[in-house]
Amino acid sequence: MQLAQLCGIEVPVCGLVTCCDGSLAYFIRRFDRAGQKGKVPVEDFAQLAGLSRDTKYRYSYEKLIGILDQYCTFPALEKVELFKRSLFSFLIGNEDMHTKNFSLITRNGKITLAPAYDFLSTTTTFLAMGASPKKIEETAITLRGKNRNLSAKTWIDYFGRDRLGLTENTIEKQLGLLRAAYPHWQKMLGNSFLPVEQKKIYSTVLEERAVRLTIC
Repeated sequence: MQLAQLCGIEVPVCGLVTCCDGSLAYFIRRFDRAGQKGKVPVEDFAQLAGLSRDTKYRYSYEKLIGILDQYCTFPALEKVELFKRSLFSFLIGNEDMHTKNFSLITRNGKITLAPAYDFLSTTTTFLAMGASPKKIEETAITLRGKNRNLSAKTWIDYFGRDRLGLTENTIEKQLGLLRAAYPHWQKMLGNSFLPVEQKKIYSTVLEERAVRLTIC
């Protein structure tokens, strides 16, 4: 979540607190509440697409665009944000971004993408547990009909230019934000509470994906 914040992605207040037994607990502030009793309208993409917990993976990045077009106040702005969040998730090895991990929020009369709330490196966890890299999927939902071996051409040319309709300047600006954040990500990983071996795995995943997207 902190890595996402470094490249300009909106995230709720979150962090780690030390419990009485010395263990660390993760906390995140709810963004669907206002004050003690007020509620902020938030709907995840599974709800909007008529999917359930059992079918939340049966979707594609292309179909996410349709939800933005149908519900968002300014779809063009949200498409830029979707592009950045999608690339970020790919970079950190978050292959669990299914439809319930994308949401829309209504604030001040405008419908936008909700703050990011479930960014984590599942790939790092699986590799640390001994999983084969060849068996790990790179995305939870498909892009251009697949969720493995995704290239810069697929992400940038196909998804960014062709499907999202982003301009060259917009794409380059978002890639620039990721490039600027990359060295800070590596430094933050080194200073994290992760076990040493897991730090190495995470750093390797991040570097490999960054090379593939040509941001480092």
